[in-house]
Parts: sequence; structure tokens; C-alpha cells
Amino acid sequence: MECKAVKGTRDFLPLQMQKRNYIFNTILNVYRQHGFLQIETPAMENLQTLMGKYGDEGDKLLFKILDSGMFLREEKIEEFANHIKASEVNKATKMIAEKGLRYDLTVPFARFVVNHQNDITFPFKRYQIQPVWRADRPQKGRYREFYQCDADIIGSDSLMNEVELLQIISEVFSKLKLNVAIKLNNRKILSAIAECLGKKDQITDITVAIDKLDKIGMENVLKELQDKGFSVEDCEKIKPILLINGTNKEKIESLAKIISCIEVGKKGLEELEYVLNKANNLGIENIDFDITLARGLNYYTGAIVEVKALDVEMGSITGGGRYDNLTGIFGLPNMSGVGISFGADRIYDCLEEKNLFPEDIATTTQVLFINFGEQEGDYCLKLAKQLRDNNISCEVYPDCAKLKKQMKYANDRNIPFVVLVGESEFQTKTPQIKNMTTGEQINIEEKDFAAYFLQ
Repeated sequence: MECKAVKGTRDFLPLQMQKRNYIFNTILNVYRQHGFLQIETPAMENLQTLMGKYGDEGDKLLFKILDSGMFLREEKIEEFANHIKASEVNKATKMIAEKGLRYDLTVPFARFVVNHQNDITFPFKRYQIQPVWRADRPQKGRYREFYQCDADIIGSDSLMNEVELLQIISEVFSKLKLNVAIKLNNRKILSAIAECLGKKDQITDITVAIDKLDKIGMENVLKELQDKGFSVEDCEKIKPILLINGTNKEKIESLAKIISCIEVGKKGLEELEYVLNKANNLGIENIDFDITLARGLNYYTGAIVEVKALDVEMGSITGGGRYDNLTGIFGLPNMSGVGISFGADRIYDCLEEKNLFPEDIATTTQVLFINFGEQEGDYCLKLAKQLRDNNISCEVYPDCAKLKKQMKYANDRNIPFVVLVGESEFQTKTPQIKNMTTGEQINIEEKDFAAYFLQ
């Protein structure tokens, strides 16, 4: 029998969990410093909650959950078979699956806000660190199960929220010591570009195509647009727009000449310039206005942001944007929100590749008590309680094993201090402390024992 983890999912060893928790704790501490409150939502949602929120490609990546029990009653089998034969996959799926694993944390959050609108105070600042699932093809930096670390501000359309989220991004990566480029755009600008082409109703086709520019190149993007019904002339119009370069100010000025006559484009440029100026005033200088940034999620309406690590071959490690009416599809209109999501698994891979995890990250236990026998072990348990009462992590080795074996355990676990209480130390109540790094050994009186580790 094959005994492996499902492809695209992973087991995590203790050292890996230490590193993952370092990332999670760094992010959640920044969230808390900015006044965000933690929530959780279920792993599964009703399919009708999820479907249609991520575009056609997103819908294909949703994990559907097979209904339990007699999901195909005898009278339904023929109907199900007919849907399959006719390639009516969505209709067939609805017959056997009503639920799905969440694709992201944002759509479930919108559902959460609608369900609990009378229990929370607006504007509501939420953070959430939970796994999500996508039926994607596993590859480097792309998994079927992975964690997202989201922060959202909902119930306010102030652009100060975008500025605060950019500040959070900057603070997190500064603490993680990871060099990144923050890319910023505005969905209104993309809408104006579509309007310039006379393709206002095909904004989704445009955003899905140009969002792949970094991956497939300009010619393939233009080919994809042509496959969607765009003419060669349309492609010739959009190509110079996507190639605009220079400083943020220069790019805004160049684009303004093309789309500022369109009201939605003018508004998008104004919002973008406001956010860039405020972020610059806060000393966040690694933000690049990227006209090609689209993030192909249907619910974005304003600012969109994406973060990539420098000097590491990796896709987006953080993303997000403004959504003006996501809750409207669940019955609560005019509830504007904006959010970001850190991809913890990709951040992990980046830190690992750049060797940026703290050197002492493998150290969880500070002190190991060597077990020399029953009465010495009992005494060590009392000393261990003293240390734990002072928030010092420690262990008493459970067996009276050979000293060499116990010391090897300390070395393998990177435990920096070992306490030895043999018969003489027990009689005099002067435990011996060995520094495993320097080899120094010292006997200390019981009354000073805990204080030694608090220096």
C-alpha cells in the first residue's frame, strides 16, 4: 500500500514548524500592532458562496466535496450521465457536490461580514491565518494546500486604509529581512484601458491576459487577447500602454495623456497618486506602479497590490486589493473593503533559500535536566517547575539512561544548557549547570538557580 502525503500537500517536521511559526508570529504581531482582530471561518463553504467569485479559471481550481449518503439516487443517475455526455460539467457537479474547500479567505470573509454584521463594529479590521486549497498543478512555490495570512479593513472607503496595508507589508518584510518589490496598480485604470479599446464589457478578458505578462511574454498575451476576439488593431493600441516605463510619476503622466479623458481612468490615477504620495511620506520607497499588474480576481474594484521577492525565483508572495461590493452578492450592498494576503508557504521558501531564518530558531528547550535516578529525578522536577514559573522552557529526561545518550539528545535538540544532579549535587542542593556551547560548568545554590538563567 502506497503511504504518501497527497501530491501538493506536505508534512511538516518540528524544525519546519518552528520556521513557519516564526513567519506567522511576525505577521500576526504586526497585524495586532495596527489594531486588527482575529477571526476564523470553516474550511468548507457552500459552493454557491464560492463559485463565480474568482473568474472561470478560479472556478476550475475549486476543490468540490462529494455529498455524503445517497448522492446519486436511482432516478438521478440517467440525468447525471446525460450532463456528463453533454459536457455540462457545472450541472453535473451540482448534482453530487454542494460544498467546496475555500479557495481564499476573502470571499468567506465577505460571507462572514454579512452573517455577523450586527456583532461587529465598522470599520472592521480583521486578520485571519488559515489554510486554503486549490486544485492546481503542484510546482515550486505552488501547492494544493497552503496558508494565507490575511488582513482586511471593511466598512470604510478611505484610501488611508490602502496606505496602512502598504505600511504593514513594508514592516513585515523588514522584520523578516527579505528584500521585496511592491507593485501597485488600480483596477479603475484597467477599466479605462478597456474603455479606450471599446471593450468595456471584456475587462475580465483583458485583466486575465495581461496578468500573465511576466510569465508568458507580450506576444503570447496579445495572442490570448486575439483568441478572445480582440482585433490586431486593438492589440496595437494596448501594446504601447503596457510598455510605458520610467519613474512612478513619469508613468502616471504618460498614462494620463491616454486615459484621463475617461472619468474612471482619471479617478484611478488620482487614487493611485494619493496612495503613492502618502506611502512615500512614510518612507516606503520600494513601490512600483506596474500598469501590467491585474490580479485576475473579479471582485477587485480599486487599488491592487502584489509583492515579489528580489533575488529569488518565486511568484507573488503577497497580494491584495480594494473590493467595493463583495458583500453585495450576499445581500449587504455598499460595504467597501480592502485587504492583503501574505503567502506564508512561498515566504518560507524565500527565507530558506536566502538563509534568513534566525540562527537559534531550532532551539525550543533552553535547559535539559539529566536523569540520574529516582530521587535525583524528583528533585529535578522541582527545579524544572521553578524555571517554567519564570517562563524558561525545560525538560527532564524521562529515563535513567546512560549519560552519553542523554547528552547526545541535548546536542541533537540544540539545547544550550544541561543540568546535572548526581548524588553529591542532590545532597548539597547545588545543581551543576553545563553550558553546551562553551563547555563551562558551574555549581550553583538552589536559591540562585532560576536567577542564573534570567541574567
